[in-house]
Amino acid sequence: MEARSAERNRLLKLLEDANLKLASVISDVFGASGMLMLKAILHAEQTPEQMAQSAKRRMRKKIPELELALDGRVQQHHRFLLELQILRLEQFDRDVATLDQEIDKRLVPYHQQHALLMELPGVERVIAASLIAEMGVEMSTFESEHHLAAWTGVCPGNSESAGKRTNTCSRKGDVYLQTALVEAAQAAARTKGTYFKDKFHRLKARRGHRRVAVAIAHKILIAAYHMLPDGVHYHELGSAYLDHLNPRPVVRSLIQRLERLGFKVSIQPVSTQKASG
Repeated sequence: MEARSAERNRLLKLLEDANLKLASVISDVFGASGMLMLKAILHAEQTPEQMAQSAKRRMRKKIPELELALDGRVQQHHRFLLELQILRLEQFDRDVATLDQEIDKRLVPYHQQHALLMELPGVERVIAASLIAEMGVEMSTFESEHHLAAWTGVCPGNSESAGKRTNTCSRKGDVYLQTALVEAAQAAARTKGTYFKDKFHRLKARRGHRRVAVAIAHKILIAAYHMLPDGVHYHELGSAYLDHLNPRPVVRSLIQRLERLGFKVSIQPVSTQKASG
């Protein structure tokens, strides 16, 4: 996957060198429409208008923009390199498909655990497989969830001098597991209606993106630690969970915002209204 990503970046750089602004119009240059247009560029006799007609489905709405993006300075050496890169990308895709098949075979004994892990927000098929491959499914190997987090490297380091503790970066741990968990954390931060997303954005303003990603990765790991031994399903707390824990600051903040807009606010709990009625 890393090699394929590197090859894609080289191809995008080649397009820029030929003044082809395809990436500014198409979000995924390597999707179905994008690949058809890349192959159309190989034919010197095709005009930008003809190449733009390779767009499929919703992408056809952008044909005028695509015509401008494909009007570059493509020379013979650009086409030669582009053809080599497309061939390499196709080979990478075949290799990834072969590896996926082998991974699926090896995951058969862990089908139940794999399905459980994919219930976690941000954890998709490959990340769930990475968790099983790196930490296993027998959590009795670790003394506690804290021991697992320290072994993985998703907890703060311990730095103390003269009785004072100082902030440090995360510990060194299993780099593959750590990478998979941080990737899951970033995906969870984009999953609507989840506790992880709400927690991520609450902490981000104070701690920064990188630290918060590790913090959410730690929470995902702890959830997996408790789910795997007994086959417990993931219970989603919801995006309003933290608001209900301590509602007063939330209420105060909302009232202040309304007052700044010029409203006079008076609130009454719903339970009190029902009792008085």
